[in-house]
Formats: sequence, C-alpha cells, structure tokens
Amino acid sequence: MRRPPQVLGGIFLGSHAVAAGAVTRAQLQSGLYRRLFQNVYADPGLRADHRLHARGAMLVMPPDAVLGGRSAAAWYDAPFAGPQESVLVVVPPESAWRGPRGIRVHRTGVGPAEVVTIDDAREHVRLTSPLRTAWEVATQESIPTAVALLDAMTHAGHVDARSLDRLGRARRGAWGARRFATVTSLVDGRSQSRPESLVRVACVRAGLPVPVPQHVVMDGDVFLGRVDLAWPDARLIVEYEGAHHFEELQIQQDDRRYARLVAAGWRVIRLSAADLRDLDAVVARIRALLGLR
Repeated sequence: MRRPPQVLGGIFLGSHAVAAGAVTRAQLQSGLYRRLFQNVYADPGLRADHRLHARGAMLVMPPDAVLGGRSAAAWYDAPFAGPQESVLVVVPPESAWRGPRGIRVHRTGVGPAEVVTIDDAREHVRLTSPLRTAWEVATQESIPTAVALLDAMTHAGHVDARSLDRLGRARRGAWGARRFATVTSLVDGRSQSRPESLVRVACVRAGLPVPVPQHVVMDGDVFLGRVDLAWPDARLIVEYEGAHHFEELQIQQDDRRYARLVAAGWRVIRLSAADLRDLDAVVARIRALLGLR
C-alpha cells in the first residue's frame, strides 16, 4: 500500500496529501486509510485510540484552541475515552469555529498558564494543563466517570489532593464549584483502574462504608495479595477481573490466590465487565455481605 510521506507523521489532511502527490483521491475513498474526521486521515497501522483522533483534531483546530476534558486527560495517564467518543476541543468564547462531526466544542476562556504544548518528533498537541483538565473533567463528566479520570491522574502524579483543594477554594462560587467539590471529595489516587474507581464510587454514594483501594492482605507474616477493594473489618474483598484474567494460566493463578484468601477467612466478590453494567446489583451484593440493610 502506498503511504503518505513520513513528514505527515501518519496523520494527514487528505486534500494536502493529494496536492502533494502522496495519495490519490481514489485511494482515500477506497478505505486504504483510516478516516478520522472529514478530510482527516491516518495510517491504518497506527493504534486506533482516542489520542489518535485527538491528534487528528489538531490538524483542523484553530490556533487558539486546545484539547480539553477527557481528551486532554488521555495525555495525563487517564486514557479512558474511547475512539468513538467525541474529541473535546476548548475554544475562546468569541470563536465561531464549530468543528467537524466527531468533535465537541466547548467555548470558555483558558489562560496561558492553563495550556500545555507537547511538540516533539512524535506529535504536536496543545492541551489544557493538568489542573485545568481536572476542572473540565469534574464539571462536565458524570460524577463516577470524573472520579475515575481524576483517580488516574492523581495516581500518576499529575494532580494531588492539595492542588485540587487549592483550585476548588480559588474557584469557590464559580459555576461548577459545588460539583467540583463533590467529585474531588471522592478522588483516591490509590485506585489503579477505571472499574475499581466506578465500584468504589457506587458504594460510597450508596452510603456503604468506604472501601480501601489496593489493600494489602496479610495472614500473619504471610503476604496473600494486593486486592482492588477491601473492607478489612468485614474481611470482604472485591476484585475486578479484566480480559486478561480469563486467559488459562491467569485463571489458574487467580483461583489459587482466591483459595488462599478464602482459607484465611476472607470473602471474595469477583466482578467482570458485565457486572459494571448494573452497579446497583453490585452494591446490593456488597451491602448484603457487609450485613447492612
């Protein structure tokens, strides 16, 4: 397959590539390249994640626009937005730019100190700073999703409880301040996965005792494992099992580990992706095992 010149970096404007003689219109229309947005294409060998689409958006964004919200969070170790989810672009309030289908435009002011530019051999992106991204996420996403994103950003060290608290106090009285306070009160940087955060938030919002993320379980001096969520006083564990847990070798290792935990007097709830579609049922199971009404 003929590819555009290397200088295009794998993501390119179709009209420019045709003008440069790198591709023909027929090749673009044939599906040889991945279409990200109108007139924006990518080498099909590139990983088709949200960051790919966000990088494509950079080619059509006005110069005073930046990536924001969950799209910016993908650069701050919170890559939870899917490839089919709209790329969030922040533009000044007076901007008339609407963007193509697949881009969601948020009109609001962003100060120079709230912009981060990444410009290297691999990519050129402009995005909101970690704290500004935290504000955008907390005030625009659902509370569980916002907490999961900020858990990841906190775990990676891009923000911390002190900086989030300072931002909340600085913007007290502003639109979204109450929601920001609600979200940040639930953030726990010990969480290491989106499912773990979602289950924890569901439990807390349902009035259950707050579980301990990434709890180290010991039997005397013997290490039994580090578990996703635990209620140590009730000796109850919740573990989320992603796709890799269903590989044959991993299944055997998990079964042995859970057997050791049960033998030591712990009860274990094992969750899969299907369980996340009904978190009310998950909370009910946990509530019952905690002996709560």
